[in-house]
Amino acid sequence: CTKIGLFTSICRSTVYFSKMVEEFRRRLKYFFMNPCEKYKARGRKPWKLMLQILKIAIITAQLVSFGLSNEMMVTFKDENLMTFRHLFLKGYKDQRQGNYALYTKTDVYDHIYFIINRYINLQNLTVGNLAYEKLKGVSTPLSVCQVFYRNSCIDPGNETFNIDPHIDEDCISIHPMQTLDNMNFSLDFKRLLSVNIYLTLKTINLQTVRHHELPDCYDFHITIIFDNHAHSGKIKVDVENNVTIYECRDWNIEGSSGKIDYPLLLFDSVVILACFTSLILCTRSVINGVQLQFEFNIFFHAYYKKVVSWSDRMEFINGWYILIIVSDTLTIAGSALKIGIQSKFLTNYDVCSILLGTATMLVWIGVIRYLGFFKKYNILILTLRAAFPNVIRFCCCAAMIYLGYCFCGWIVLGPYHDKFRTLDKVTECLFSLINGDDMYATFLKMRDKSYMVWLFSRLYLYTFISLFIYMVLSLFIALITDTYETIKHNQQEKVPVSQLQAFIAECRDQPESGRYQIDKEPPSCCFG
Repeated sequence: CTKIGLFTSICRSTVYFSKMVEEFRRRLKYFFMNPCEKYKARGRKPWKLMLQILKIAIITAQLVSFGLSNEMMVTFKDENLMTFRHLFLKGYKDQRQGNYALYTKTDVYDHIYFIINRYINLQNLTVGNLAYEKLKGVSTPLSVCQVFYRNSCIDPGNETFNIDPHIDEDCISIHPMQTLDNMNFSLDFKRLLSVNIYLTLKTINLQTVRHHELPDCYDFHITIIFDNHAHSGKIKVDVENNVTIYECRDWNIEGSSGKIDYPLLLFDSVVILACFTSLILCTRSVINGVQLQFEFNIFFHAYYKKVVSWSDRMEFINGWYILIIVSDTLTIAGSALKIGIQSKFLTNYDVCSILLGTATMLVWIGVIRYLGFFKKYNILILTLRAAFPNVIRFCCCAAMIYLGYCFCGWIVLGPYHDKFRTLDKVTECLFSLINGDDMYATFLKMRDKSYMVWLFSRLYLYTFISLFIYMVLSLFIALITDTYETIKHNQQEKVPVSQLQAFIAECRDQPESGRYQIDKEPPSCCFG
């Protein structure tokens, strides 16, 4: 009787263990189902899926709305900068920045007086809505500042010089409508480093009225720089523009109810609400995945005496949910900033455009996840995910060679070639060469240089192009192709590629079988 009771107890324990393992395996399979399969299994409506589809539509519409407003602001600033160059630079033509230069003392004086005259007579010249800045009812003056070495005695003929490297600055101010008869202004070109002319003009961006948006007031802090730091006989002239945007002090628009567009404000609030709901749902799913990952780890260790690999544990962390959480966070921050901009409390257009643009990009990238529900499209996602670690390692190795060429080109070819003048230009130039862009022009610009530099440039460019186009890129493509073939073979043979997938594959219950219909989540098999 004792043996029979012991045998019965062992059988019951075995049956209970098998039942608990099967239930846990079913829980895992349900967790990794897509929304359509989960709907078939338990009838649970795919709220997250429907919410993500809604978000794609409203976030894209929000970005288009803000993009049009941002485009008007940027265009207005760029056109005003071009206007200032034509107004204040004598004989200016629409040319590439950095080409405008002066070579004689007479030209320098003529251009400085030309700028002063243009500023004094601005109201009679400009076709725009430009006005002088006023402080306490008085127009702010134009300032002409010359920056120079404190003392110097330079005689190239005798090959001697004596210089004090300390820098001094001397400024004079000219008010609007002031005459230039009594102005005493002279330059010591041997000591001169630069002449900086500062002026501030105000205007209003009226074009936003047509788009039912309240116009902003602009302060343009303009700096005209005569750069003589090189003392090479060439004084480069450029115009810099620093813009301050703010709400106008007093305004009136016929037929307008107020400065806030309430339908647009309501739309932005809906976007924030949708993204906040999505953020909560995706965060909850990530937390559930982390908890189930711990249960699976304990289960395997307790019943199979095995350690779960890190790759298996990371499968519980859905990267798409992380992507959605980041996108929702950026959208909420960008939408709040957009509301502040439209209400004229903030003017951070660039920050808002970066937040909303990045969020929209991530939302559209997330569409790939839903294409993965179809087997023919899913192979792309699987290939990207499987190849990603190897691609990162390969790129790190290739980056070492790339940086070596960047530094070498910057030091050796920089003085002779515009595209290698700075380190960031070198990286852009070499990246263009990898993609087969602008090759002939890059070779051509080194043709008239010294023979040694010309020979080095040929060796440098030929070895770089041959190495990266014919070897590095080919190996990169082969790496991804090999991963694609491996994934394709595993799909055709239906071979589990991990302990987790092998464990789940033993569950033969289909989503529509009814075995997943439970009223309450079962207790974890690993906690008894």
